[in-house]
Amino acid sequence: MPSPFLASLPLAPTAAALRSDQRELVSYIEDTCQRIESLDDELQALLPEARRCERLLSEAQALQQRFPDPAQRPPLYGVLVGIKDMFHVSGFPTSAGSQLPASELTGEEASCVSKLRAAGALVLGKTVTTEMAYFEPGLTRNPHNLQYSPGGSSSGSAAAVAAGFCALALGTQTIGSTIRPAAFCGIVGFKPTYGRISEDGLILCSPSVDTVGIFTQDVAGSALAASWLCHDWRAVSLKDRPVLGIPEGPYLAQASSEGQAAFAGQVEALERAGYRVQRVPALPDISEINLRHRNLVHAEMAREHATWFARYEGLYRPRTAQAIRAGQTIKASDLAAARAGRAKLRAELEALIQRHEVDLWISPAAPGPAPEGITTTGDAIMNLPWTHAGLPAINLPAGYAANGLPLGLQVVGKYMADEQLLGWASELASVVVR
Repeated sequence: MPSPFLASLPLAPTAAALRSDQRELVSYIEDTCQRIESLDDELQALLPEARRCERLLSEAQALQQRFPDPAQRPPLYGVLVGIKDMFHVSGFPTSAGSQLPASELTGEEASCVSKLRAAGALVLGKTVTTEMAYFEPGLTRNPHNLQYSPGGSSSGSAAAVAAGFCALALGTQTIGSTIRPAAFCGIVGFKPTYGRISEDGLILCSPSVDTVGIFTQDVAGSALAASWLCHDWRAVSLKDRPVLGIPEGPYLAQASSEGQAAFAGQVEALERAGYRVQRVPALPDISEINLRHRNLVHAEMAREHATWFARYEGLYRPRTAQAIRAGQTIKASDLAAARAGRAKLRAELEALIQRHEVDLWISPAAPGPAPEGITTTGDAIMNLPWTHAGLPAINLPAGYAANGLPLGLQVVGKYMADEQLLGWASELASVVVR
């Protein structure tokens, strides 16, 4: 039996229906508020807000008055969006999933949020995040089964989209915080090339790798949002199917046996559909890459949180505090070497792509399905090298595990080739979904 916490709400058709009045804006908001009221006490995807529906209806009325002519409406007219509580949003406090005083976590609204407002979107509210976008979970549950993790750190954003609370949500990714929760919640998660969406107005975890992520239920919706949010977005014409590369070796061995078996089935489906797949030995030094990335994150966390941690160390939860303390021991020279490793890895991957004439990398989006319980958000190990290299990546829902929870296929594009990645992703998604 399907979970009552799941609902279909793809962004592209929802936005089109709202723009054209095929879906009436006020009833859309009222229906959404009723759904949130009936389900979110258990799901815990959104931060509580008094009089949410009253605020949204007032904002919707102003939007209708501003754009009475459907032909003049902006692309995200009336679309409700969830914003991870790492972003500053005018009119909302920021807690970053922490116990720090709200007065310490203030700032100007993130430009990506302002861009969404300019596109006609309405902010549904803040979504739950792990503490400081690291590994201490919030209260959010997986909408497929409340006894399982939704992933993290963008847990509330992924769960809210899967639950149909919003058709679009923003998250972040420092290791795997967009791709992994999207996979666990059975939706599309898109992490663009590092830097293509501005990170101003965001409480940073690790500035050298932090990337704004997009959650939707549909690839077309992710492309719509990305075209508005990403710097210098370009229309592309894709005639040929991409050649897919499998990074064989110790990297893939990090997935569970179930994850590897599922991936093999996904590859077989793609080959049957006519895709050419190249098996490329890659990432032989994955253990060194993993260590380098974690040292980079910890060192930069220690520097980002230096003032707050000095004042409020006792308010940080254990895993976050441990990461910051570890970062305090990392020398500036080692941090510089870790930062330099990003470009080195990207160059190595680009050389492999050219040598083997590959267009996209494919791999499991997570080692396996979501873990049981909400004391952990799962392992981001399958996302780490692509984040370290700053490459664009997308999760495509790709079937289910033996326990009935979703699995995902991670597809990674070339540096700054986000448009091609999203252009190819729709057809890939239609092959692997089942």
